[in-house]
Amino acid sequence: MGKDYYKVLGVSRDASEAEIKKGYRKMALKYHPDKNKSPNAEDKFKEISEAYDVLSDKQKKEIYDKYGEDGLKAGGGGGGGGGNGGAHYTYQGNPRETFRMFFGDENPFENFFSFGGGPHGQGQGFRTSHFGPGMSGQESMETDDDPFGFGGFGGGGMGHGMPRRKHQDNAVVRDLQVSLEDIYKGCTKKLKITRKVLNPDGRSTRMEDKILTIDVKSGWKAGTKITFPKEGDQTPNNVPADIVFVIKDKPHPMFTRDGTDIRYKAKISLKQALCGTTLQVPTIDGRKIPLRLHEIIKPNSVKRIQGEGLPQPKQSSRRGDLIVEFDISFPSKMTSSAKEILSDCLPDS
Repeated sequence: MGKDYYKVLGVSRDASEAEIKKGYRKMALKYHPDKNKSPNAEDKFKEISEAYDVLSDKQKKEIYDKYGEDGLKAGGGGGGGGGNGGAHYTYQGNPRETFRMFFGDENPFENFFSFGGGPHGQGQGFRTSHFGPGMSGQESMETDDDPFGFGGFGGGGMGHGMPRRKHQDNAVVRDLQVSLEDIYKGCTKKLKITRKVLNPDGRSTRMEDKILTIDVKSGWKAGTKITFPKEGDQTPNNVPADIVFVIKDKPHPMFTRDGTDIRYKAKISLKQALCGTTLQVPTIDGRKIPLRLHEIIKPNSVKRIQGEGLPQPKQSSRRGDLIVEFDISFPSKMTSSAKEILSDCLPDS
């Protein structure tokens, strides 16, 4: 019988491409001769590389699945005959080169088993794309167990280190300016992001555009956060960052926001402030409401029109108020006769 490459990598015969890579990752780390000093480690390491060479190659794998190891030679997968005349596939590659190409490092153990202190302990650099910084690098050395039995913490120290696990990048936070009109009635925002995504080989990346859709609910407060989990850059070594949008009020030419209330500043003359008038106050939905002023309007006076503000976030049927502030325009000069009239009509205090 020929070699069982699936058994060598510790995977089932219906294993996916990702599971085959995971199997190689685990077994190659476990039996690498630089770390595993058992007598058969070198041979085992070569056998693991041979199994991965076959199962990671679509054409070789197809031949192997149909005809086994004997079929590989007939299918052009390698040469070399066995001692009994049987056909055997011979791995022509370099196991260490296969390992280096997979993990992307001349000496990956220096990073994998170190905790800093020196050039190999320094973190990898970050590169920022349009909406998401991602970590550049090669294949992650994530493992399911401790391949060399170091155990991490023991005997009062850290030992040789622990396998690195993929970590998630910090969230990418962006402000999203929304007009008060959109907050009043709700809207849908579509935002295009450009990010790095992994290619099918699991190592190289490409740039890709994606449209994110945000349904802005009526009454949302400034500071509301909308999170898109793991939509940041993809690399072999990271868990993509979350992308977070924070609602910010877009400056408005007439209104300012105060919670669910809206503030409007009305300019009136001194005469109107003293003698009264009727103002046409604009609303957020485009209507105008008459506001009659009968009493004297003093500086810092306000009028409140109930129910003409923004919807409450959790009770959209209820709305805040429209608060009218007054900007009283005083004349820059007065005639003598006007001063005499005011002096006669107005009290001294």
